[in-house]
Amino acid sequence: MPKAVLRSNAYAPRSSRPMGGMNVTPFIDVLLVLLVMVILAVPMPVHQTSVDLPGKPPITPLPIAAQNTVSIDNADHLFWNGTPVSREDLSLQVAAASGREDEPLLRFEPAALTSYDTAARTIVLIKEAGARKFAFIGNERHKTFN
Repeated sequence: MPKAVLRSNAYAPRSSRPMGGMNVTPFIDVLLVLLVMVILAVPMPVHQTSVDLPGKPPITPLPIAAQNTVSIDNADHLFWNGTPVSREDLSLQVAAASGREDEPLLRFEPAALTSYDTAARTIVLIKEAGARKFAFIGNERHKTFN
């Protein structure tokens, strides 16, 4: 006859004492009901106060007289508003423009094959001449290298 093996019952309580834990399910249910009641009891806003906030100022292009263009061609020749100038003349023109009370915008537009050295020296010349309003123009043409 086979021998009977005694196993412990996995579902039987390990001790004969009652469980001391609290059943929190009804507590959570009551809290959820109270939360829904608070959400529904909060009054909806029935009045509005309109406030005029400052927006972006309208963009107006500068008049042509308020802009000067310094350009460099592929042969590294300097131009002031399309007129060929020497480095000394360019320095005098920039100094005269930056000395005005309403300083015009100075647009810098080098050609695609302008040497880096000439462009860098021209920027230094413009800075030393006292220009404060300065912009690079035409960079979108050079965003890809062929």
